[in-house]
Amino acid sequence: MTVETLDKLQRRVTVTVPKAAVQSEINSRLKSLSRTLRLPGFRPGKVPMAMVTQRYAPSVEMEVLQDKIGNAFYDVTTTARLRVAGSPQFTPKTEGVEADVMAFDAVFEVYPDVQIPDLSSQTIERVTASVDEAAIDKTLDVLRKQRTEFIERGQAAPGGQTSEGLEVQDGDRVTVDFEGRIDGTAFEGGKAEGFTFVQGEGRMLPEFEAATKGLQAGQSKIFELHFPEDYQGRAVAGKTAQFTLKVTKVEWPLLPQVDADFAKALGVADGDVQRLRDDIRGNLEREVKSRLTQRNKLAVMELLQKAVPVELPSALVQNEMNELMVSARQDLAERGMKDADKAPLPPELFKEQAERRVRLGLIVSELVKQHDLQAKPEQVRAYVEDLAASYEQPQDLVRWYYADQERMAQAEAIVMENNVTDFVFAQAQTTDKALGFDELMGRN
Repeated sequence: MTVETLDKLQRRVTVTVPKAAVQSEINSRLKSLSRTLRLPGFRPGKVPMAMVTQRYAPSVEMEVLQDKIGNAFYDVTTTARLRVAGSPQFTPKTEGVEADVMAFDAVFEVYPDVQIPDLSSQTIERVTASVDEAAIDKTLDVLRKQRTEFIERGQAAPGGQTSEGLEVQDGDRVTVDFEGRIDGTAFEGGKAEGFTFVQGEGRMLPEFEAATKGLQAGQSKIFELHFPEDYQGRAVAGKTAQFTLKVTKVEWPLLPQVDADFAKALGVADGDVQRLRDDIRGNLEREVKSRLTQRNKLAVMELLQKAVPVELPSALVQNEMNELMVSARQDLAERGMKDADKAPLPPELFKEQAERRVRLGLIVSELVKQHDLQAKPEQVRAYVEDLAASYEQPQDLVRWYYADQERMAQAEAIVMENNVTDFVFAQAQTTDKALGFDELMGRN
């Protein structure tokens, strides 16, 4: 047995199978097939063997050859302790081959030998963050805004609160009728009656909100509005329209007080406001932990990709590119694109991402093997229970995870990546950077 090195990762071996063994297996399979074969004009199992052979011998021969060659290739590569990456390419070989055997050259790639360098010379930044009272207050404000009650300006709320003035202000819910024309001609989407929006939220174009602000119910205004060049309505993009606007209703926002009723509405049965704040803190801390873990994991993967040189098997990269392409087509189909399966998606679009994923997969796999960083059962259990903690019935989610092998495999993969992240931070020179809550949440 000779293993030829054709390139850095490409190898070639010759595999042989005895012709007699191939023919014997073909005859055995044809005989077995004849026992159950059904053909018009014949009873089951009574089809003449000559007819069975004539009709099915080519396909059976192909199956037998694939099995025999595959088994022979497995034996050769196992004996040579070769880690095969991707599928081999077989070509028949005739020169120097004995008459009683069939020979094939198998060209394939092997996994690279990944050498992990001393990570103590590497520097990496780890981000940290915490949940303070201000973060809880902001979250409460968001929850209050989600439960806003709008009261028509000029009227008092049930609790006696009243608004200042009758004019449209930021935060008001405004109902309007409007019609726009370009060069005196109406255009599609330029007219509406009873249209409602919240002033100051940015849903409308700035000129529209500026024209609305300060008006009272029953008042009208004529103004010009220039549509941006990149406006989604291509027919009016970059053009200037004249709008006639009439305000029909103005409602001011009444936010609920943070009291026992508010706490009960959010699931705190006894209405304890402090318990509500504690629940919010717990949820925010879980979210902060998740985001920190993800950001620090990305930093570790970026470091590993740069610090560990790896030769990439082209077969693995191609497989990854194919998977990314399939995923992209599925995404286009889910977005409503017709004939997404025929969309022109050049493979080069996915090459860089595929190479990154293959490289990181090889590096992480080597780290896990060298340092026993596999996901332990107790780690996986803790991870799943942490996910379930924010649900009303946590054990239901835990059971849901453990009832499906695919979900459990995903959880194990995440825990393993977390183990790798912790290991790299322990080995490398680490500097901590504290982030504000809003910065971590992307609110700045």
